[in-house]
Amino acid sequence: MKSKILVTGGSGFIGSHLVKSLVDQGYNVAVTTKYDSVYENIRLFNIWQKITIIETDLRHSNTISKINNFKPDIIFHLAAYNDVQGSFSNYSEALESNIIGTSNLLENLKTYKQFIYVSTSEIYGHQDNKKLFIESMKAHPISPYSIGKYSGELYAQMHMHHMKKPIKILRPFNVFGESQSVKAVIPELIKKFIDNKVVKITKGNQTREFNYVGNTVNFLINAMKNQKFINNITNISDGNEISIKLLATKIQKLTASKSQLIIGGLPERKTEIHRMKASTAKMKNFIGSKKLFTFDDGLKKTIEWYKNERNLFKNF
Repeated sequence: MKSKILVTGGSGFIGSHLVKSLVDQGYNVAVTTKYDSVYENIRLFNIWQKITIIETDLRHSNTISKINNFKPDIIFHLAAYNDVQGSFSNYSEALESNIIGTSNLLENLKTYKQFIYVSTSEIYGHQDNKKLFIESMKAHPISPYSIGKYSGELYAQMHMHHMKKPIKILRPFNVFGESQSVKAVIPELIKKFIDNKVVKITKGNQTREFNYVGNTVNFLINAMKNQKFINNITNISDGNEISIKLLATKIQKLTASKSQLIIGGLPERKTEIHRMKASTAKMKNFIGSKKLFTFDDGLKKTIEWYKNERNLFKNF
């Protein structure tokens, strides 16, 4: 009999893709959700009947009993306030969701055999641009969002030492794909180019590693199955570093857009990180680095999805 898996934030972008993959592999999956928008519900509309829905708010410990009733063997913790820029104005909500939500989950769940904390590459902040982001680097979070996520890591580690239960901490780098919010850079660019609007970006010299969600979910599930990740912090990335300028040009070409692209039309953010490139040596040592999709394949699949499905979402 396959494990019972809880995915907090399972109606979110990465979470919904993870849930679908776990269901396809025959796992008994439960999802926490607040049912607070059509956007989140649509992501899982075709598998609602195959999963257990737990309506709860992790910020309130008295609602955790609903999760204990499910008795999960494995927990993927993705639920979070995840708007980096928005976290500056909504810092209380960001910190409460990302710190209190995590601590409530760890302190009140009793049955799990492994806890997988899905963190973020944002915790690295500003580092030497010439160096890869390696897990042993000192974290330097520069937003309320990343401070909250890093605090969640620390709480998980503390809990692991006290309770002697296996914890795995994973740091995905810039995931993109179908059904992602248009607040993220790739879907924002896709939407504007599809609509043939004027597209303004900064000089675009900053680089990121963009990882297609199909590859990221595959890595997450492999990490779940592999004992080497226990008591470790591990970067999750498939190694596609690209400048924002080149990314915008590529999306413009793939969408056959008539948009005017103005490079240098926007100022840089004060908190801009100029390079985010992961060291994946640890991940490769644990599970290898085989990708299911190339970067271009993932980008084409994402563009096609937004062309066909974006009218489902009111905030597009």
